[in-house]
Amino acid sequence: MPPANPAPLVAVKLTPVGRAQTFPVVDVPADSVPRAGDRVVVQTENGQAVGTVVRAIHQLDEKRRPAADSPQRVVRLATRDDIVTRLKQQHREQDAFRIATLKIRERGLGMKLTRAEQTFDGSKLIFYFTADGRVDFRELVRELASEFRTRIEMRQIGVRDEAKMIGGYGTCGRPLCCTTFLQTFEPVSIKMAKQQDLSLNPSKLSGLCGRLKCCLRYELPNAKGVVHGGCGDEGGCDNPTGCGSGGCGSGSCGSGGCGSCGHGA
Repeated sequence: MPPANPAPLVAVKLTPVGRAQTFPVVDVPADSVPRAGDRVVVQTENGQAVGTVVRAIHQLDEKRRPAADSPQRVVRLATRDDIVTRLKQQHREQDAFRIATLKIRERGLGMKLTRAEQTFDGSKLIFYFTADGRVDFRELVRELASEFRTRIEMRQIGVRDEAKMIGGYGTCGRPLCCTTFLQTFEPVSIKMAKQQDLSLNPSKLSGLCGRLKCCLRYELPNAKGVVHGGCGDEGGCDNPTGCGSGGCGSGSCGSGGCGSCGHGA
């Protein structure tokens, strides 16, 4: 059973781009709960981090509440020292990204660096990169460890994760779905575009990541737009969240459908 008085929740963005995460505020008086715009130190699955409190949809609090055994929580309001430390780390991340990019070019490695990130405790630098296959970066890691005198970790990510990390705007003019509300990347197939009678022009069906747009899947229940929010006439509903719960992210598509996946094109 849930606790009688559950801890209040706040939404925190750890990076300028990306979804806000929900953190409970434990052992803090109700009048001291961080407000939108406050900087806070939070405990995450990967250690402590500094983030900014943003506005939350309180009707979804219970749905987004972390599991009881999750380490996620607000540790404290960020002090001046915390903020200065994070600013210094951001400068170091920029230097690390620049130097690592140069070393990758010098070695002719088949990889593209996406982002460099330093943990808040300063214990390691994490480099995120994309590549078509496996890359032998052992020498690169040794050089970077010698350069920055810290532990180096290389993490290969997919192109969709890269788009989620960098951010941008889709053809609909809205921020990318993966940076706003999507929590997972579900499989998307060209069959989903055919079931919606969309043009099979790759330039219209591909997102910034170069893959099929995620909205092709979660808008599938609309089919031809005949019945808004319901299953279409062509076969069963293939929406991962179930029939009637799909539609556009804002839930306010007009008769022309959502421009983000080419209905209005």
